[in-house]
Amino acid sequence: MKYRKHIFICVNERDPASPRGSCGRCGGWDIRMEFVRLINKHGLKGKVRANKAGCLDTCEIGPTVVVYPNGYWYTGVKREDVLNIFQHSVLNDDPVDNLLADKSTWKKLYNIRSE
Repeated sequence: MKYRKHIFICVNERDPASPRGSCGRCGGWDIRMEFVRLINKHGLKGKVRANKAGCLDTCEIGPTVVVYPNGYWYTGVKREDVLNIFQHSVLNDDPVDNLLADKSTWKKLYNIRSE
């Protein structure tokens, strides 16, 4: 395995008029750069990767971050959440429960799309 952890951060950008929203326009780029800063600060370059991701298909519920190999999906992420995610899910293997997508997250997304 090339990387111990791989972080995908949605930075997809849609037309401002899109009803789906846009992770890139609502913080995705800043979130990614904060992960990059923390990776460098902790000397993890080459061991942990923070990748820009295109659409992860959850823009309606805010910027999305996925941490592998654990497969933790975080939705509605804000820049101020990054340190918490980094400390728990990148430096360790623990989820951040209050940000972790669960059945209610996917139901909320389904309901938004059904309106």
